[in-house]
Amino acid sequence: EAGIITLKAEEGDVIEVGAVCCLIDTSAKPPAGKPNKPAPAPQAAPASATPVPAVASAPAPAPAPAAGKNHADKHPSPAARKMMSENGISAAQVAGTGRDGRILQQDVAAAMAAGFDVNATAAWGGSRDVRREKMSMLRRKVAERLVGVKNETAMLTTFNEVDMKPVMDLRAKYKDAFRESHGVGLGFMSFFTKAVTHAIAQFPTVNGMIDGKEVIVPEYADIGIAVSSPKGLMVPVVRNAESMNLAQIEAEIKRLAIRARDGELGIDEMQGGTFTITNGGVFGSMLSTPIINPPQSAILGMHNIVDRPVAVNGKVEIRPVMYVALSYDHRIIDGKESVGFLYAIKEMIEQPERLLFMGKKPEEVLLGL
Repeated sequence: EAGIITLKAEEGDVIEVGAVCCLIDTSAKPPAGKPNKPAPAPQAAPASATPVPAVASAPAPAPAPAAGKNHADKHPSPAARKMMSENGISAAQVAGTGRDGRILQQDVAAAMAAGFDVNATAAWGGSRDVRREKMSMLRRKVAERLVGVKNETAMLTTFNEVDMKPVMDLRAKYKDAFRESHGVGLGFMSFFTKAVTHAIAQFPTVNGMIDGKEVIVPEYADIGIAVSSPKGLMVPVVRNAESMNLAQIEAEIKRLAIRARDGELGIDEMQGGTFTITNGGVFGSMLSTPIINPPQSAILGMHNIVDRPVAVNGKVEIRPVMYVALSYDHRIIDGKESVGFLYAIKEMIEQPERLLFMGKKPEEVLLGL
């Protein structure tokens, strides 16, 4: 059928689903062209000519292949791309049901609901496309703060290792009774939080911060606990952790983590911390140099627990070991203080009964020392 096609979008434009991309007018006359010349009348062959044998007709040529690959295949819509970026999903992990294999937002939701192997290596499709995305406001603020820490502090990191067997044995022995008694689980974070508060009592400058030409040292411990949320990493604060027991710390961490997961954390719940703990071990990190959370002056990094050969009383034993890291602002915290602070945490985790006796050794409490 003849007609006129009017394009409403240029090649390469991105248009919304359902928008008009072209108009086809079949009532219009096609553009006038040059009249076709009449075909010349066939001339009769001379009677004396030798008859030409009939030649079998050649098969019709196969249709030409489509030029290039369909670029809609495995290409996500803007809404789907945003959802995939937020959840760390690649196009290879989603089956597109849109036109020509385009990935829609509901396809990403279906893939997440069905579950997929996040450890599977996404196959490269051979495309040389480049995706450009606008940074979210949260990501821009995080970037500014991280660069500020590097430029405005004298950050240094010290490391140590912790034998986790004593605290793991204690947890395994009492975790069921602990849950029945307090209604919350007994995790490692409460042990480390309590150990940090006792170490701060010994090295209070680690809990301080610089304000102009002065150093402020709070006489309380508001410990920030880094948690993962749909919006990224957040650091809600456990207020007055020094006055809490393990059950109270666990309950507060659980409450804050749920609020972070549900996107209900208020700004006031993430401000005013004096020290931060982050645990890269939940993602498999063996060692790292955590970045200070300004205006604080130090941050403790926990890592994964791995069985390693260690020397115990002159013998080699396999023990669960965690590497710990303390990043600190060297402008107000000396190396001696930072090493002593981290070693104090190591001692209390390796002797967890001290956490139940206000940081003192059991014999010191029993003997009144």
